[in-house]
Amino acid sequence: MRSAIANMQDQPGAGPGEVSLAAGGKQLDARFSGYDRLDVLDGWRAISILLVMATHMLPLGPKWMDLNSTAGPAGMSLFFTLSGFLITVTLHKHGGVLPFLVRRLFRIVPLAVVGSSLILILQAAPFRAYPPLWFYYWNYFPTSEDVKHVSHFWSLCVEMHFYLFVGLLVGACGRRGFLLLPLLAVAVTAWRAVDGVYIGIATHRRVDEILAGATLALCLLGALGRPGEVMLTVLRRIPFMAILIAFGVSCHPASGPVQYFRPYLGTAVIGSTLVAPGLHSQWLRLKVLRYVADVSYALYVVHPASMMGWMGSGDTVVRYLKRPLCFALTFALAHVSTFYFERPLTELGKRISKAMIRPSDTEGRVVGNTAGAVSAGPGPSGG
Repeated sequence: MRSAIANMQDQPGAGPGEVSLAAGGKQLDARFSGYDRLDVLDGWRAISILLVMATHMLPLGPKWMDLNSTAGPAGMSLFFTLSGFLITVTLHKHGGVLPFLVRRLFRIVPLAVVGSSLILILQAAPFRAYPPLWFYYWNYFPTSEDVKHVSHFWSLCVEMHFYLFVGLLVGACGRRGFLLLPLLAVAVTAWRAVDGVYIGIATHRRVDEILAGATLALCLLGALGRPGEVMLTVLRRIPFMAILIAFGVSCHPASGPVQYFRPYLGTAVIGSTLVAPGLHSQWLRLKVLRYVADVSYALYVVHPASMMGWMGSGDTVVRYLKRPLCFALTFALAHVSTFYFERPLTELGKRISKAMIRPSDTEGRVVGNTAGAVSAGPGPSGG
């Protein structure tokens, strides 16, 4: 059974190989030694994409409850948390920035370009609609409202901006650069609070969710020292259901300023699962969730296209009667894309990146070691 970290390169926001969560050769505290596989991350990745798909494709309860407007932010917050967590772990293991970026490009770009282009071609969109999607600035300069089914690509823009930033940061500052990430998370959230922005799609309005996930990784890696240990201790002592409920509230549009805490509560949900596993952890390891996690990136890219044309036509009742067909089409396309289009390209990216890594690139970094360490045992998406 593959571990979640072993699947990292198969998912956006993730990286290749198994990673022993140790920093500078020092093993983590023995309290974490039992968590040799973080398969629960696959479960969270599956839940995140299912929440996003449900938001876009289904009516979630009475309209007055705003559940569609709650499930979407919840799914994306979990998605971004996983991305920040796994990218940070990846760069601790594979110190070479250029190989990291190569892996990410081979994982993300092919399907993003092909998927977005096909969606635009099917609706005869003008050429000006293509560059913002191809070059990942749609979340700052979106296409006109007459171009449909591409708005979800905003999150890939945020992801790609983060990859580039963290790659440059680590390339310039080495491991010390990671210590800036928690500070940047708080700074971005404070900026949103000053401007009164509860939620946004611009990178500087949303990247705190990725940075919060990176902070969780640094805590588990031991990189934050005593403050990190304190945060993990707090997570261990607060009941999981209390954290989950608080997270749900922070995702609801009526919760007002509580939404500023969404990045950290989403991270706490996943962090609590890692440091204080309970009955819910068993459900997160279900094989069906692992499969959904495997195809999650393709599901994210293609699901709006399943509602194009006849599949999205008719009155409200007729449209929703067609939704099972939309889901079936989405999963079928995602399966084919993941295993017959994306996987060969991902493997090619791995081979190229491995050829670029010198032995000195991994000296002093986290190395694979299953003895007495936490090994991450899936990244909106994320390598």
